[in-house]
This record gives sequence, structure tokens and C-alpha cells, in this order.
Amino acid sequence: MIEEIKKFANDFLEKTNKRNIILISHFDTDGITSAAILGKALKRLDKKFSFNIIKSLEPEFIQTLEKEENKILVFLDLASASLKELGELKNQVFIIDHHEIKKEDIPVNVIVLNPHLFEGEEMSSSCLTYLVSKEIAKKDANSADLAIIGMVGDLYETKIGPLVNSIFKDGEVTIKKGLLLYPSTRPLNKALEYSSNPYIPGVTGNAYGVIDVLREANISFSQKGYKALIELEEEEMRRLVTAITLRMPDHSGIQNFLGNLFLVKFFNRLEDARELSALINACSRMDEYNIALLFCMGNETARKKAEEIYIRYKQSLIAALNHVNNSSKIQGTQYVIMNAQDKIQDTIIGTVASIMSMSSLYREGTIIITMAYNEDKIKVSSRICGRDKCEDDPRNLRDLMNEITELIGGQSGGHKLAAGCIIDKDKETAFIDLVKKKLDIEVVKV
Repeated sequence: MIEEIKKFANDFLEKTNKRNIILISHFDTDGITSAAILGKALKRLDKKFSFNIIKSLEPEFIQTLEKEENKILVFLDLASASLKELGELKNQVFIIDHHEIKKEDIPVNVIVLNPHLFEGEEMSSSCLTYLVSKEIAKKDANSADLAIIGMVGDLYETKIGPLVNSIFKDGEVTIKKGLLLYPSTRPLNKALEYSSNPYIPGVTGNAYGVIDVLREANISFSQKGYKALIELEEEEMRRLVTAITLRMPDHSGIQNFLGNLFLVKFFNRLEDARELSALINACSRMDEYNIALLFCMGNETARKKAEEIYIRYKQSLIAALNHVNNSSKIQGTQYVIMNAQDKIQDTIIGTVASIMSMSSLYREGTIIITMAYNEDKIKVSSRICGRDKCEDDPRNLRDLMNEITELIGGQSGGHKLAAGCIIDKDKETAFIDLVKKKLDIEVVKV
């Protein structure tokens, strides 16, 4: 894989010489950190470039790139599912991505770095981009923190191989085991009150419920306030986990939220990578892509704005989760469809699907599908519960989304265990009927 990265970097340097570059990246944390990492490297090389952050790569957007035929196009954390359309452009195209891809589909004008092409180490796009940037700029260790934030944001922290470990060393990461409650560096009462992942019934969004759970865990308030999560002693952590477990349905599911806390140096202070990932994600989900990107590039003014946006986002997300908790759903033997229509923002619905899939409300292997309106479109997100334990599951959500959009139209993409699509609003009923039919058939097959 190291040789593939070097080859990609050499091709990139050769073909971008004295050429203008457009960086086109996905709007989630992994995509935005990837854009910031490569942007920093290009700035160091004194190359001319511009950013374009997008929600999804639709054919209409690709057509607008025809007028940019003299520029190099670089896609980050997307485009593996749009090779045919990109092959029709006159541009030289580069893709750094980790979504599923078929080697035989790659056009002559496209150069791709993707672990799926050569059975390489699994990693986020941000980590791939960091390794490329380090190669082209020769000295890029100050972006290692962004690579780790993107990795955590894309839930790749359980898939750490030698190359990702080398990024940890570059970034001087501190790793501590504990409850995956963020921010682990801030007072525990606020972390619990705004906790959406895990969503804790009776505690999330409830200041009085927070006090009750801390009292039960025998974690006291001092003159300095409550401790931060990373300051808890082992026994205090154990009591807190027990108190939270008792509030979960069937007293289960908390094991999914025990793991490694990644602490990185950001803006010259120790920060929780999960919290930073959530903050970047929040800006994007609230349509403030530029603020997220400037924040990643180290802009102090953007940091203050990002923190304000993050507070609003957490309030919106908690309201969305409360809506999910109280709304009716379509449930099958091994699937749940939650159609929020216009009650939840389309930019938040993917996060809602992820949180539902990691909650203790649904059995491992259950497919979660969420839907939300966006003008005349519907954003669909799908996840499999207990994703880290379902690698051998024969079902493939990316294939499912592809099959359905081939029948009713739309764009799809993603991974085996986490995928999505965008369809026309008038296909709402047809989509639900097809999902039910296909997933009910899968159950019969099993």
C-alpha cells in the first residue's frame, strides 16, 4: 500500500505542475478534514487551488465541471460511484476515497487511490489524504491531528493498522480507555446533558436527570465543578457505566460505548478527537461548510463561530432523537424504517440513523433506514446495528440502495454496512414498498 501511495503522489505532482486545482470533497467530517489536509499541503507547495464542499456527487454537478476543462479535479471521500460520469469529462481527475469501487470501471482520465483496489489497510479518506500529503509535501506532520479527527468521525477507530499507527506517532496522540462520551475534556454534567451518542433515556437533554445519574454514581460536585471524563478514577468510571447501564432499555447496549478516547493537540490545547469531529460535522449539517473548513485550517474566528453552531446543532439533534423516540416506525423482522418526512432536517437524518444503529433499542444485525425531505427530494440513510460485529453479514446496504435506485431512479453510494441514497419525493411510497419487499425476501432466504 505504501508503494501505491507513492505512485499516486508522484502522478499527482507530475500532472498538477503549473495547473490550477479544484478540491471537491464530501461535507462530512472525513471529507472536510481531508480537504483541509490536502489544502495545507498544496499551500505549502504554492499551488493554485480552490475548495468545493458538496453533500453528494450528483450528475447535474458533474455537468457543471465541463466548463472547468483546463483544471485538475481532485475528489476526496467521494466519486468512487461516479466513475462513468467522470470519464466523460476532459479533465485529469484524481480520487482519494475508501468507498467500494470496481477497478474495471476506472476511466483513462481518472487516477484513484482506494484500499479496495489492492486489498490495502482499511482507513478513512482523511488518513489516506494525510499519507499522500506527507509524501508530496515531504513534511506534513502538523496535519496528523486532522487525519485522526476524520478517522474518528468515520468510525474507523476499531480498524487501526500499521499505517494509521504511524499517523498516531506523527500526531503525538494520547489514547485512554473509557466511556465513549464526549467531550471527555469538559465537565461531565454538560457532556451527559448533551450526549446524543449514546442517547441516554431520562438523561440526554435533562439537567435534572444528569444530576440524578451522577449522584447514583457517587461522583460529587466540587468547588471546581464536576470532573471531566478523562479525570475519573477507574472506580468512578465503573460506577458511572453502571448508573448509565441501568437507564438503558433491558440494561444493555452500553458495551458498544466503551473503547478508546483519542486526545489530540488542536489550537494549542488537548482536545477530544470525537468532540472535534462532532463539531466539524455539526457545522456541515447546519450548512456551514466554510466555517468547518476554516476551523480545520486553524482559523480562530471560525472556531468561535463553529462552537456557536455546535450548540445549536446539538439542540436540533436532541429534538430529532426525541421525535424518533416518540414517533411510529415501520418494523419488520430484521429492519426498521423511520420516515421523518419534514420533521427532521435531511442533513441530520444520517446522524440519527447512526445513533439508532448504535443504541440498545434494536438487536444486532437489524437494518435501520431513515428518511427525510429536502425540497423535492428525499435523503435516505441506512445502517446495520452492531456494525463492528457484522462484517460477515451477507447483506450489503450499498447493493440494496443501488438496486432500488436503479428501479426508481436516484443516486446511491456508501459501504456494505452504511449506505444511503437520494430519491425524488414522489417515489416515497415506492421506495418503502421496495425496501420492505427486498428485506422481507432476505429474511425468507435466511
